[in-house]
Amino acid sequence: MFDIDALRLLVAVAGAGSFTKAAASLNYTQSAVSRRIASLEEEAGGPLFERLPRGVRLNPAGHALYRHAVDVIDRLARAEQELAALHRGHGGLLHVGAFPTANIALVPAALRAFRQARPDVEIIAVEGRSGTLTARLADGALDLAVVSDYPSGLFYADGVTTTPLCEDELLVALPREHRLAGAERIDLFELRDETWLQDAYGDRPTMLADACARAGFAPRKIVRIAEWTGKLGYVAAGLGVALVPSLAAWAVPEELVLARLTDPALRRSLHIALPVKPLAAALTLRDLLHSHTAPDSGSASGRRRGAGDGLRCQGR
Repeated sequence: MFDIDALRLLVAVAGAGSFTKAAASLNYTQSAVSRRIASLEEEAGGPLFERLPRGVRLNPAGHALYRHAVDVIDRLARAEQELAALHRGHGGLLHVGAFPTANIALVPAALRAFRQARPDVEIIAVEGRSGTLTARLADGALDLAVVSDYPSGLFYADGVTTTPLCEDELLVALPREHRLAGAERIDLFELRDETWLQDAYGDRPTMLADACARAGFAPRKIVRIAEWTGKLGYVAAGLGVALVPSLAAWAVPEELVLARLTDPALRRSLHIALPVKPLAAALTLRDLLHSHTAPDSGSASGRRRGAGDGLRCQGR
């Protein structure tokens, strides 16, 4: 493996045609240049220069190595420029992860603003559970992730830092003809006879079960529906009600209304997870995510959900 500095010296001597002139241009001594070239020739397996009465010139072996040296030095220079731009937040790739409901409106809105601010940075988006995203950050596969402390608490990993982003209130989705559809706030006990739609299986505790227990009842019936589109479809058909994160409000069809609940514990915290030494582009996206979370501006009940009425995450 040839030393990069020795290859640079080879190029300098070839350009100057003299050890002495190359030494002067590089602020080396002539003897130091001669020793480095002699060491390089030993590595190369033979002479690289013809020694002339007044200077030196490349021999065939020297010409061959010179071509490769110029190519290597040029590639390294371009790599340095690309990395410098990348660390300034310009160019390159940015791998971004988020859990599903954050991808409904919050993350896309921030990424749209990011694309306008940094059009030369290519975004690679990944969706997954918060624990998986944190692990991928620790492995270096992601540059930023939006994660949640629900259902299993906030995940931690070596080399990953988390900062609070906002709180996401859980609302209840009701069909428009429901008797409580016009209520500003609903006590969960008033929904004790409803069928509930949720995606959790097995014996794992859920926010719904905990909230119902605090309200003094257990859900009468639970229907397991994995996808949000299915749950909302069941609610629209009058087959049950469901807890919906405020982040998902944009995706709620107009046949439904979202109402707040009186239980203040029905919320989860969102965080931005970054490596200890984040890319500049990741910091730009972090700031844009903060700018796209704002305090709630009014009631969720009775609203029709349109493209501009989806971000309900409450900033801290």
